[in-house]
Amino acid sequence: MSGRRKIVLAAVFIALFLSGCVAKYIKVRLRPPHPVEDISKYRDIIDTTFTPAGENVKYILFQYENKAAHYVNLAGDFNGWCGTKDYHRFDPSIGVMHDDDGDGIWEIVVPLPPGRYQYKFVIDHGASWVQDPNNPLKDYEDGIENSLLIVEE
Repeated sequence: MSGRRKIVLAAVFIALFLSGCVAKYIKVRLRPPHPVEDISKYRDIIDTTFTPAGENVKYILFQYENKAAHYVNLAGDFNGWCGTKDYHRFDPSIGVMHDDDGDGIWEIVVPLPPGRYQYKFVIDHGASWVQDPNNPLKDYEDGIENSLLIVEE
């Protein structure tokens, strides 16, 4: 490839990047689930369907981006997989996530004691169950791969 051709290609790439054609494909990833210190700003999205025992409870923020979803729930071994573990039926009132500003980022804060937890996001009342795309940690339950959260002491 000639030097002139390289310069032209570089100029085209830079022009596309600056115009936003390439930039729209660069996406800011959400953080994996993590503890939040100041729960006052998350008061409206704290999961109150269960209260864990113990003094070392951490408030964990879960986030999932899906602009097309109408409903998103957080299901995990900490909430009976939204009822499916004990009652073999999905309960949409458990683990309800919120997207109050309509930006497609669904959030919930769950109080959890230290331990290992498996979870998935449930889209539109069970239409699909997906692993957390922002969390590389995985584990298995009953032969099914799930996202893994480790809450430290």
